[in-house]
Amino acid sequence: MTQSNRLVIATRESPLALWQANHVKARLEALYPELQVELLGMTTQGDRILDVTLNKIGGKGLFVKELETAITEGRADLAVHSMKDVPMVLPEGFTLAAIGEREDPRDAFVSNKYDSLDQLTPGCVVGTSSLRRESQLRARFPHLIIKPLRGNVGTRLGKLDAGEYDAIILASAGLIRLGLASRIKSAISPGDSLPSPGQGALGIEVRSDRSDLISLLAPFNHAATAACVTAERSLSRRLGGSCQIPLGAFAEEDDGFLRLRAFIANPDGSDIIYAEGNGSLAAANGLGLQVAELLCTEGATEILKSLAAAAAE
Repeated sequence: MTQSNRLVIATRESPLALWQANHVKARLEALYPELQVELLGMTTQGDRILDVTLNKIGGKGLFVKELETAITEGRADLAVHSMKDVPMVLPEGFTLAAIGEREDPRDAFVSNKYDSLDQLTPGCVVGTSSLRRESQLRARFPHLIIKPLRGNVGTRLGKLDAGEYDAIILASAGLIRLGLASRIKSAISPGDSLPSPGQGALGIEVRSDRSDLISLLAPFNHAATAACVTAERSLSRRLGGSCQIPLGAFAEEDDGFLRLRAFIANPDGSDIIYAEGNGSLAAANGLGLQVAELLCTEGATEILKSLAAAAAE
């Protein structure tokens, strides 16, 4: 148990982030009835800047920095994150104490007019601000118009309902957690749209010197999900993964073994490169590095150089 039997969870104040924090709160209170758990709601820079795509303003770290500051200053003990929003390298002194069981990791096709991506006609407008999703869409459906889409889940659905888009692509997990699964017209298979590293999984971040918290949170950790996410993040870290790089990575566990699939591409969907590999749960980190090297062998290094040159202009 912690030193004071009181825990404070730092969380963003979007409906999805609050659902995630309350989910962890309920799990902790069920495991430790004597523990008092409170939420510290915060608005991050990523929540405030809504008129620019993430790849142009600093990427994933914009959603977690303020939460980490609250932990450093002692105002919170831990932070709950969507793992797809967690930077590949944590600040010194922080660690992921647990990764919970994954919800549906697939991308979701959401539309009021069409049932699937295949039904979209030339000139249809699809909303997403993810370079990963955009590059895969452009590669498969060059006849579509891809437009940026920022804001929380409710805001994005509101823009669709207002007629600004013919369809939008969201994470299935977020819609399911918010009780909005009925808005999913079809889930997009990983074979057609590889998810982001960590998509659908929740992570709990703490100071690495808080051994009491790390022990307390151990029951929340889901070994298979943690191994899958470790492989995905290992690959992404090796390739400098961020919002500026169109990259997907998705691992699945079966009977103690992992299958990791990944891709990297130019934002316009050209030069899209795929690779995959297999390994044990215990070797998840090495599997990520192995598949990253396969991508590099097939041309990922040249794509990364091109992206870096474009970003420097």
